[in-house]
Amino acid sequence: MALEAARVVVFVCETCRSTGQAPDAPREGAMLAEKVKNLGETGIEMRAVACLANCKRGLNASIQSADGWSYIFGDLTLDSAEDLVTGARLLAQSTDGLMPWKGRPDSLKRGMIARIPPLDLHSTHIQKP
Repeated sequence: MALEAARVVVFVCETCRSTGQAPDAPREGAMLAEKVKNLGETGIEMRAVACLANCKRGLNASIQSADGWSYIFGDLTLDSAEDLVTGARLLAQSTDGLMPWKGRPDSLKRGMIARIPPLDLHSTHIQKP
């Protein structure tokens, strides 16, 4: 039996530092990535990446969907691991490819930088203001 690919992937910038973090201190981005990985969630994969190029708003992560929208977050903390998994779960369970606002942790509301449409965007994915 073949393994099913994760519908949602959480990418955490492992090179991120918090504002004011000493240059020789362990990278908080790597610590956040490890925390997310240790939470383990079926259908959600965690990958650490070298840089998400949003250093002014670190710690950073993205939650990407195989068949829906993808989201980029900044201003996260070491306490954001469970929030990222919650957001990934919400996106994985979504029927319209969008992460619902209701139930989204505050850090993912305040820290949202952008959402990116799926490659196969159809009019059913467009949310009108």
